Amino acid sequence: MRNVKMVISDMDGTLLNSNNEVSPKFFDIFKQLKAQNIVFVAASGRPYYSIVNKLKSIEADIIVVAENGGIVLKNKDLLLSNSLNEQNVFRLSKTIDSIEHTYPLFCTRHKAYIKRASEELIQIFSEYYTNYTIIDSVDEIKDDVIKIALYNTESSEKHIYPHVKHLKSEFNVVVSGNHWVDISDLTTNKGHAINFLQQQFNIKPSETMAFGDYNNDYEMLQQAEYSYAMSNAHNRIKNIAKYQTKSNDEYGVEMVLEELIGQMQ
Repeated sequence: MRNVKMVISDMDGTLLNSNNEVSPKFFDIFKQLKAQNIVFVAASGRPYYSIVNKLKSIEADIIVVAENGGIVLKNKDLLLSNSLNEQNVFRLSKTIDSIEHTYPLFCTRHKAYIKRASEELIQIFSEYYTNYTIIDSVDEIKDDVIKIALYNTESSEKHIYPHVKHLKSEFNVVVSGNHWVDISDLTTNKGHAINFLQQQFNIKPSETMAFGDYNNDYEMLQQAEYSYAMSNAHNRIKNIAKYQTKSNDEYGVEMVLEELIGQMQ
């Protein structure tokens, strides 16, 4: 591990525990990563403002890959952005409207536009999308849509994915959590964003470490020689990752990073 120059971590189910918190232990470890000049990247399906809210004290010292790779920012400077064109947003909206018990969020850089959701669901969504506007129609959206997040209260894999998987030839369609399916531009994924950063910072996959737990982490883990699946990860992620660590509630990320720091000293 002594050659590692970049560490990437997913947020939900990975760096965040089941209470959606980052542990104080991680922030102590981060100081040591910074001292070793290791680049830290937070890569999530969450929007930028939600990610930095969880990592506020180190915001200026990290890179954020948000919306599954749709945008990449370093200290608020936009490095990469990839959005859906307006015509595709309207077309996808019509498809989504035909799926029962599915609630769409149209995600832009600064806010989410929420359609046809109850107050109870809006409370759930606001954990991830603190900046939001309720809409009746996509005609009300005036910003570039980076990603459309679809929510089902029971199982996204069972109740949403079968209705949208036919779109995979045109769009990136991924089950990103127990309740979520994300649709974005075909070239948008965390792996593409990490590849961009590796080129920007002249860091090889052999010098990269990554942690993930769900299908939207798949391409990201392929970009890292030191790829770790959480013990709570989806089986598809466990199959692609080269290593496994403890769960997000057992400091799985921190445990490996402590080993990394130990080898650096």
